[in-house]
Amino acid sequence: MREVLKDAEDRMKKALATLDKEFARLRTGRASNSLLDGIRVDYYGTPTPLDQIASISTPDSRSITIQPWDRTAFGDVEKAILKSDLGLTPVNDGKIIRISIPPLTEDRRKDLVKVAKKYTEEAKVAMRNIRRDANELLKKKKNDKAINEDDLHKAQEEVQKLTDAYIAKTDAAFVKKDKEIMEI
Repeated sequence: MREVLKDAEDRMKKALATLDKEFARLRTGRASNSLLDGIRVDYYGTPTPLDQIASISTPDSRSITIQPWDRTAFGDVEKAILKSDLGLTPVNDGKIIRISIPPLTEDRRKDLVKVAKKYTEEAKVAMRNIRRDANELLKKKKNDKAINEDDLHKAQEEVQKLTDAYIAKTDAAFVKKDKEIMEI
């Protein structure tokens, strides 16, 4: 039983970590290196993560600078940023690529909150699926006579408490991100 609970908790932790990564990629009007995490640059025919071919920094809260290590990659980096769904426009001065982060409009903020809510719901669904898997494993153990009926019910209660706790953490993460997005 402990193995099933431990496995379920580990999987729920991973689902929560994935949600945190998704939230980090949401633009909140502040510059952050994590905004560029999902961008892949076509570098010599290979899709390569941007942070593996360039130095990325945030000199202030409204801009990001990108310094590719290879001079020939400037154009590819620009194209990758323009193709991304971030809506950012890079400015290349030949030595460094600068991205200015414009302030968010009220409508854009509301759209971002909707996206954050979608990510939250996906995380909750993942956690419920983990709960279902754990309960099925426990029922299988009962059918195999590895545990009795009382142990099954206790274990299912533990799984439910675990699920409730992680869903509460997910909701708290959403509330925090919502506040961050709507903050002017």
